[in-house]
Amino acid sequence: MLLTITTMSAVENQNEKGGLGENTSGVKRKNSLSTCGVCGADEAKYKCPACVKQSCSFLCVKKHKEESGCSGFRAKTAFVALSKFDEMNLLNDYRFLEDTTRLAGSSSRDNLIRTPRMTFKAKKLTACARKMNITLKFLPVAFTKSRDNSTMFLTKEKRFLWHLELIFPQSNTRFSERRVSDGQTIQQILTSYVHPSKSDPVKRQKLKMYAQTTFDETKVFMKVEGEQANSLRYHELDLGKSLRDNLSYKMLIEYPVLHIVLRSNFQDFPRKGSDGFNRWISVR
Repeated sequence: MLLTITTMSAVENQNEKGGLGENTSGVKRKNSLSTCGVCGADEAKYKCPACVKQSCSFLCVKKHKEESGCSGFRAKTAFVALSKFDEMNLLNDYRFLEDTTRLAGSSSRDNLIRTPRMTFKAKKLTACARKMNITLKFLPVAFTKSRDNSTMFLTKEKRFLWHLELIFPQSNTRFSERRVSDGQTIQQILTSYVHPSKSDPVKRQKLKMYAQTTFDETKVFMKVEGEQANSLRYHELDLGKSLRDNLSYKMLIEYPVLHIVLRSNFQDFPRKGSDGFNRWISVR
């Protein structure tokens, strides 16, 4: 009797497995009967994670992205109605939170982020510049301008040795000068670049247009920092005054950047506070 019951149970289990197999095969067959949403000729094999459009081959996938502009990536933060929220959505949200936690953890270990925004040297230079009525600000250490900066302050002599960048727009040339004393005048600094006889021959050859022009037809401008991007303005510096006097009551980012401009291009460098005068001229 026991043997008969065991045999019947085995047959029922086999029938149930067979029925399940047929049902699973039917589901697979049902999915494969859907046609490609791109070409409409072959059976669909793939489904786009972003828009759920079905396709049959790599060519159709590529064509779908080109025609629709679809990225092919699932929108991880897209809204899903509660009535349509299923286990797959829950799993996707869980994975999204895991990725966020992992990214936050790796960011906290990044050496660039852990580096202090201002070094001891930067704090010292800022304090010394403030005593001379100069607002000096620094960029994060990852910036090229920060790495190139060679500015230093001589405590005993109470003067800056500035890292200086000189831009000559008409010759499409720029030079970097290291350790320039703030006691030099702008004209003395430019003499080694554009003077007809006292300047360096190699520099003079590159700046031939400037060397053939007198200082009376040359102006030096420095960008006004802290202004909005759509309202670019420049300070006009005095060639006869020292670098310290010209930088007084102005803001600098890392170090001074001077634009040496000839008369024909003066209008390309609007001066700070010139808007009111220009409007008055237009009304007259």
